[in-house]
Amino acid sequence: MLALRLARRAHVLVQVRRLLVAAASAGTGFLLLCAFGYALGHPGAPAGAALRLAWCAVPAAATVHLAVAVARADPGTRPRPGLSAVGLGPGRLMAFSALTTALSCALGSAAALLLFLHLRGDLPGLPPHTSLTDALAKGLPLPLPATATLLTVVPLTASAACALTLRPRKDTGAATAPADSGPAGAPAKRRSAKPRTSTPAQGALPADPGDAVPTPSGLPWGLTVIAAGLTTETYATRTPHAPTLDLPGDLTATPAAVLAGWALTAVGLALAGPALTHLCGRLLQSARPGVLRLLAGRVLQEEATRIGRPLGVLCAVASGAYATARVYADAHGTPPVFGPLSALGAFLVAGCALATLATAAVEARRDRAGTTAALLRIGAPATLLRAAALLRTTALVVVLAPLTWLIAELAALPLTR
Repeated sequence: MLALRLARRAHVLVQVRRLLVAAASAGTGFLLLCAFGYALGHPGAPAGAALRLAWCAVPAAATVHLAVAVARADPGTRPRPGLSAVGLGPGRLMAFSALTTALSCALGSAAALLLFLHLRGDLPGLPPHTSLTDALAKGLPLPLPATATLLTVVPLTASAACALTLRPRKDTGAATAPADSGPAGAPAKRRSAKPRTSTPAQGALPADPGDAVPTPSGLPWGLTVIAAGLTTETYATRTPHAPTLDLPGDLTATPAAVLAGWALTAVGLALAGPALTHLCGRLLQSARPGVLRLLAGRVLQEEATRIGRPLGVLCAVASGAYATARVYADAHGTPPVFGPLSALGAFLVAGCALATLATAAVEARRDRAGTTAALLRIGAPATLLRAAALLRTTALVVVLAPLTWLIAELAALPLTR
């Protein structure tokens, strides 16, 4: 009940983000039900049904990623002073956040089930004319256990991912030595491990602007995974009679190893995202920077871990979309035309990636509100802050757009030459 009250009293923007999670869960649940309907209607084609179900893993992963980002940005489930005294510590708040995420995804799954039943004609009212006849299994009974299992995949996975991400972590740096035990009846003497030093208030500027921000360590791993993916694609196209898989939509069959290489390049971009964002901030501060470039570069370095991963995922989605369009154009000479389910899956993946990045950006802006207020108090013009935000965006586009295009071209090269 407390989780429901926290969810009901949240800010309007928080409610909108939760509705986005519910909508993404509804789309993913509908795709899972359509794959299940195809399996029921085509019992003699288990390979095609398994492939349709496997393609649903991509939008499901995008939905879970969005749900975790929304849970992290929820201010209602963050630890605050005084809550631990009434039994609402970090662990309990983490459980509330996971439960709220499960409720949002369950709402979306219920909406997906209602839409699926309506299109099948199982609910009162005439179903609309649709081209999804093969995926609806009209006239066939839906097994309740299998349907319930499919609809609980996204809520349970998202809830577990939120609990794993928001689990309480021990802060070893703030620990102090236990109190000394004196003689019987004497008061205990406290002994601190380190001399007490004054700490800046939350949101204040760092004491030394020249302090280096730690560089994320994902760039070597990301480049290694990208290279492994491109190498896998190259060797797969040279292997005769390699097993193939059908891409969504009216696309030609593609070797399974090539699709595995595409997946590796996407994972590599996601891993390298924080380090690439940090690199953009370092480039802005190079070669005798002024106040504008120093401010923009420092913010990028501070927020590299937070916005870098969603930015890398968005680059991976853009790279996959461009590579798919290139392969289709090379095979048919026209832009790709997808069916309704393929279009829904592509829209879900792209929309979740954009929404996750926007959520991380809003969370980062809220966390640096104290710094922004401090700059305004000391006389910094508001135009400087807007120019710094524009400069950060421009730097990210200039660095990441060519890299995304290059990786997409290399990924599509084995299938277009």
